[in-house]
Amino acid sequence: MRIAVAGSSGLIGTALVRSLNSEGHEVVRLVRRDPRAGNEVRWDPAAGRLEAAGLAGCEAVVNLAGAGVGDHRWTPEYKQRIHDSRVDSTATLATALAALSPGERPRVLVNGSAIGYYGDTGARIVNEDSPAGEGFLPELCVEWEGAAAPAAEAGVRTVFARTGLVVSREGGAWQRLIPLFRAGLGGRMGNGRQFWSFISLHDEVAALRHLIDEESLTGPVNLTAPHPVTNAEATRAMSRVLRRPALLPAPAPALRLVLGEMAGDVLGGSRVLPTRLNDSGFRFAFPHIEEAIRAALD
Repeated sequence: MRIAVAGSSGLIGTALVRSLNSEGHEVVRLVRRDPRAGNEVRWDPAAGRLEAAGLAGCEAVVNLAGAGVGDHRWTPEYKQRIHDSRVDSTATLATALAALSPGERPRVLVNGSAIGYYGDTGARIVNEDSPAGEGFLPELCVEWEGAAAPAAEAGVRTVFARTGLVVSREGGAWQRLIPLFRAGLGGRMGNGRQFWSFISLHDEVAALRHLIDEESLTGPVNLTAPHPVTNAEATRAMSRVLRRPALLPAPAPALRLVLGEMAGDVLGGSRVLPTRLNDSGFRFAFPHIEEAIRAALD
């Protein structure tokens, strides 16, 4: 299968490309620099430029492009970068796919999204039928998904991978947490009652490939493990796996001082279930938090 991947150098994109290559699939990488290999296609999502011919013959396109949400303090400038890097890339891709002739279009676009769509829902369970929340991340996710409309209107099966907290030592939140816990400096955040809807990196990649292959799936699909946990439960699991105490909670005022607006997402949470993924027959390799942490450390 010939599959185009945008955002192929990120945590999830790197793992996805590795998985696809290992099984002999041809991966076309969308890059912002001059191409250095025959399997690279240049694009400029900020300017809305992508040569649609570079996608011709691809059976699937996976868009994982976007600046890291937790990489920097949320200044107005960085929030704009988070927004533009997702919305512009999706709009550019969707427009390019719609410009292809029907016989050249891929059969599916798997577009990145996030469980930030739901906002802070406390202990209330949410799934793909739940409405969008309020605030920066929910509003971003609504616009992000909406930017894929040209592809869907052109008949391309369009799926939104609403990804949770990816458990990996190679990137994301856990890349920062693991060294702290190894040093005995880990602890719950705030009151610890906020839910963390997680997914192991292994299951994230497997789920993305499932979205490519499963013709019945369209629209939003939550990529989260079936057993979300509170921050306090995740903290205890980290402590058990790493055999280190977790005695130093980060108080809410300190988090707000250090993280600014982003602290609302750290102190809040959502209890998200992967209803559509489960119903489509997907099976998780690491459905529980301790299993996911151990897998990340292997």
